[in-house]
Amino acid sequence: MARNPVTWLGTPAFPEAAHTALADSQLRANLRRATHTIRDKRAAAVAELPDWERLRRAGEAIKDRTLARLDTHLERLEAAVTARGGTVHWARDAAEANAIVLRIVRAQGADEVVKVKSMATAEIGLNEALAEGGVTAVETDLAELIVQLGRDRPSHILVPAIHRNRAEIRDVFRREMPDAPADLPAEPRALAEAARRHLRQRFLGARVAVSGANFAVADTGSVMVVESEGNGRMCLTLPETLITVMGIEKLVPSWRDLEVFLQLLPRSSTAERMNPYTSVWSGVTPGDGPRAFHLVLLDNGRSATLADPVGRQALRCIRCSACLNVCPVYERTGGQAYGSVYPGPIGAILTPQLVGDPHDKQASSLPYASSLCGACFEACPVRIDIPAVLTHLRARAVEAKPAAAPEALAMAALARVFEHPRVYERAQRAGGLLGRLARDGTLSRLPWPGSRWSTARDLPAPPAESFRAWWRRREGAS
Repeated sequence: MARNPVTWLGTPAFPEAAHTALADSQLRANLRRATHTIRDKRAAAVAELPDWERLRRAGEAIKDRTLARLDTHLERLEAAVTARGGTVHWARDAAEANAIVLRIVRAQGADEVVKVKSMATAEIGLNEALAEGGVTAVETDLAELIVQLGRDRPSHILVPAIHRNRAEIRDVFRREMPDAPADLPAEPRALAEAARRHLRQRFLGARVAVSGANFAVADTGSVMVVESEGNGRMCLTLPETLITVMGIEKLVPSWRDLEVFLQLLPRSSTAERMNPYTSVWSGVTPGDGPRAFHLVLLDNGRSATLADPVGRQALRCIRCSACLNVCPVYERTGGQAYGSVYPGPIGAILTPQLVGDPHDKQASSLPYASSLCGACFEACPVRIDIPAVLTHLRARAVEAKPAAAPEALAMAALARVFEHPRVYERAQRAGGLLGRLARDGTLSRLPWPGSRWSTARDLPAPPAESFRAWWRRREGAS
């Protein structure tokens, strides 16, 4: 169960979790192979479009314009969904959203729901909330199914089981899937077929389905899910009742706006020119699809994020995962080290804002999970300046620390050194003496508290003579 919206119970701060992940050589091999494969395919798909940069800027502009009038567009969406026979629910937080979904499921007399892959439902801990209410949630996306059967945690936005190789997936299926063949091989086709057979009866017997949403159109009240396996299409058409949990930022004003995002999203996420399955529904249609449709509009920290002039650009995110696949930190630690449903660079800026508590040690550590190399910004299809938001959130985390915190005391001491020329020169002379202890021009082992720095990196040794001392000696200046 989530401790806070988005974060996982018991997950340590990122530095500790990353240290553990780095010791897992199999995890690192799996991640490197997968991220480089996706990265290379995406680069080829993007290179096919000569106007890719114009599309990025268009996506950025549409998102920013929509967020600037989000309240108006949401009211239009509610009116359009209601006019087409749907029911709209507003949820201010995870607890309220979970209660709404559980109430609807119970009203249908169901004790099991099938689910389309959804980051929003993972964010609010819906599966766990349903289980506490006596309802079983069955993940139907292959990667999500692997995570669920393995009692695991997802580690990637697009490919939640990216940290697992074929042999590990086979072992999970053999152990947890009653109808899996005892001699099931670790071959992709066989694994997919085993999952298909396992899910078939779930699809045919489901009375209620739960989905997320990639986009919603305010003009017509239409909701859209894009996916690659067809499981979403089964969930969206077969059950009698469909419940969609959607973050309020997933909205676009018109169908014309979708044209931009349906070019940006598939190429950035799966390196495809278009999604194999694009499902759209507008309320309910007699004789076609579910008889009842419920749309749960989820805030859960998004309004507070929208109020931050710098941090609000995180709400542009279309969940493509391109930033994860180019991030050197993610490639080495994997997504579980972030302790959040949203891993990687986007999670490092989105999670702390959705949690909204600068004193939360786990969430406030995430803005530091970056080298600030800028690869994430270059890859982002909607031009989220992730490095800028990271430094903004780092500053906010520092401001939230007590005045007596070690970092605050160190910065105060440095301020005094820089304020007084004589003190500054004495510090330079002391640094020159320290530099004589260095080997090969670096200080690799410092006494505490400097050891907290030198255990992970080398410190360039200070020069034996400062510039001021050299200038004074050379020019004879006072």
